[in-house]
Amino acid sequence: MSLFQQLLSHTPIWVWVLMVFLITRGIAAMKPGETSLPALAIVPAVFAAWGVWSISHRYGASWSAWGEWLVGVGAGTGLGWLLLRRARVAMNRATGRLWRSADYSLLPLLLITFLVKYGFETALAVSPALSANSGFSAAYLLLSGGFTGIFIGRYCRYLSAARLEGSTRMGAAG
Repeated sequence: MSLFQQLLSHTPIWVWVLMVFLITRGIAAMKPGETSLPALAIVPAVFAAWGVWSISHRYGASWSAWGEWLVGVGAGTGLGWLLLRRARVAMNRATGRLWRSADYSLLPLLLITFLVKYGFETALAVSPALSANSGFSAAYLLLSGGFTGIFIGRYCRYLSAARLEGSTRMGAAG
């Protein structure tokens, strides 16, 4: 059996469901439209839950592992905030929904994030000893946290724009 076939057969179904879900979210973001803040929170919540589960499963209560992941989350949050600095956002006060401009960066970002996390998770599943390798572990934790933080930062930017006082047409997010 080839490596590709082994990867496909040993990957849990939920991973493929998640990939399809992320692709549909990325495609939907390419069209401007109204959405809710809870809907925008789904992607950051999914990646945060995946990160927390992965770290708990592989590193337990290791302060250094959690610290590295949180450093990545912090850096990624700042980057995610900056990525939406030119987004157009308006709050429809009547419906409580947020109008946002088309976002062509979300789909590639979701795919890259998924592939990086999938690659690290696959490497760790094939060779669990890699979790004890400090270089591999640092790369995994910082990147995993960084990607999670990007989605948290993007959500925080939308949240900030939605909460701004003033006119219903807010202009640039944040």
